[in-house]
Amino acid sequence: MNITEKIVVRENKTLKLNNVLVREVSENEIMNIDKVAYMMDSYIKSKGNSTLGPMINYTTAEADENGQLKIILKLMVQLKSPLHNVETPYELKNQIRVTNCLFARFTEKEENLQFAYSKLQLHAFENEIKLQGDSYTVFVDKKEDRSMVADVFMPICSVEVRRTSLDSSPLSPVEVRRTSSNPSNLYIQKGGQELESL
Repeated sequence: MNITEKIVVRENKTLKLNNVLVREVSENEIMNIDKVAYMMDSYIKSKGNSTLGPMINYTTAEADENGQLKIILKLMVQLKSPLHNVETPYELKNQIRVTNCLFARFTEKEENLQFAYSKLQLHAFENEIKLQGDSYTVFVDKKEDRSMVADVFMPICSVEVRRTSLDSSPLSPVEVRRTSSNPSNLYIQKGGQELESL
């Protein structure tokens, strides 16, 4: 009996995309994301171009002016050739290269995709890996039985970035800290001793 592993995790993977058309999805469009993807595809065809490979979802979270967490979602697709004179709400990136990622290959039903994100976060926690907080999901294949293959990339922080000096979590051996008196003042600290101002 051949059993396929549902989620396979790997470290130190690189995501490289070329001629990437990017479209940010607003909060009121999230429920109609299929429509946004269809409009994106129509836009590409209207420019006499075509896609290369599957759709990619980029997600991250940012704090707004009130300190509330806001989810940022962007749809990305690679093009066979570059587009010129790209109109809003689209933008073109010549290349996106994301190194040093935690990676998961997900092979299961689409409604269970959240377990791939959870498994990567658990792997990071167990191995004391600090994630940047954003993710790229490449929808590799969709099957008729509602199962799918997706690759999830989560970039890893090279050094831990701290937002305030009041953070109670333990210090890493070498880290970047931000002083609470001046949020733009960054310095590298090792073992409680300031080494270098940035």
